[in-house]
Amino acid sequence: MKKSYGLIGYPLGHSFSQNFFRKKFNDEHIDADYINFEIATIDMLPSVIETHPDLCGFNVTIPYKQAIIPYLDSLDSRAEAIGAVNVVKINRLSGGRARLTGYNSDIVGFENAISPLLPKLSTPLDALVLGTGGASRAIVAGLKELGINPTLVSRSPAPGQLSYSDLSALVIARHPVIVNTTPLGMFPKVNACPDIPYQYLSTGHLCFDLVYNPLETTFMKRAREHGATVANGLDMLHGQAIEAWRIWNSNQ
Repeated sequence: MKKSYGLIGYPLGHSFSQNFFRKKFNDEHIDADYINFEIATIDMLPSVIETHPDLCGFNVTIPYKQAIIPYLDSLDSRAEAIGAVNVVKINRLSGGRARLTGYNSDIVGFENAISPLLPKLSTPLDALVLGTGGASRAIVAGLKELGINPTLVSRSPAPGQLSYSDLSALVIARHPVIVNTTPLGMFPKVNACPDIPYQYLSTGHLCFDLVYNPLETTFMKRAREHGATVANGLDMLHGQAIEAWRIWNSNQ
């Protein structure tokens, strides 16, 4: 029986996953399909699972990386520690019931994408993580694993976090790594960008944007104008997709 995989999120017009996996399946002669499930609310998930008995796994994107957790039967240890899920593996039990296990491959993709850029910077490192949504949780965990101390920046900061108005010249200077985990600047609203004081950036900064469409975001352009090294999220996406495929085809 032909297998199916997919993506859960809303909206999905920006997503690269379907094209990536369909090309992979075609190039490697894999008898499978990849379906976008653009669901307006997460409580529609059980219906998707029930009506697609050939579904073996799916990716999860904005805005459901945290909201999906109550719908899962279990989490692997890394996803549980992060508190966000972007990969779900489906095991079909006797009687047809689906057992859903959540994983996080964002952290793998992020670490592999940013690591080659870090030797250009002096150590030890501190980082600003812009945004506090589901994506930011994997980024925070990944930075810590790489020995980088992250500080979250939010429009409504919790204790221990910074607001955008707190980003003074001194704060920017003390945080050579800045990661945008918000969707600001994503197609079609390509002129938007996080409200940080770009004039304080320098050649000693690395500005990493999880957005990958467009390939150069306004955040990246403005950072580059002040000499910062910039990178988009495309390598991260490729890495997390490869890790998702490994998870779906493993015995874990």
